[in-house]
Amino acid sequence: MDSYEIRLCGTGGQGLILAGRILADAVVREGRWVAQSQAFEPLSRGGVSQADLVISSSMVDFPLVSDLDFLLVLDELAVAGTHELLTPASSILLDSERVATDALDACRPIRLPLVETARTLGNLRAANMVALGALVALTDVCQRDSLEAAMLRVSPKGFQQINQRAIEVGCGLGAESKQPA
Repeated sequence: MDSYEIRLCGTGGQGLILAGRILADAVVREGRWVAQSQAFEPLSRGGVSQADLVISSSMVDFPLVSDLDFLLVLDELAVAGTHELLTPASSILLDSERVATDALDACRPIRLPLVETARTLGNLRAANMVALGALVALTDVCQRDSLEAAMLRVSPKGFQQINQRAIEVGCGLGAESKQPA
């Protein structure tokens, strides 16, 4: 695609602002333009948190999302406020454990065990990287190697190994969900 509008949302502490920064860095590495914004409630953990990205092959002329191409939701609390940004063509990735609502079912969301997968890897804080891996496998927003390079550059040093494994596993989850049933 020539352009993408993406929202990564969940609650504070899930690392979605960091995930947005990493995805933005990966896209820039591939020579595209990106405007990244973020919003979060003034709670350190538990309040709604989101990172929005507008990605284009040319200069971004409006930096805020208006028609989402891709929505990632890691927590039920973050579903509110997204409906008006969705179109019939929007792709939605939901955590199968933490997002039980059927409010987005009209858009045929993909439900994957993102948080549970991070738990099995030994670190719940890696759910954001599992989700980014799945996003990359489900879209052509960037190449996996660009995402991994950006993660290594932006991610805190103590989390690089688990984050790299989480991206790998997330890519596998996303690729499996693309397979015809």
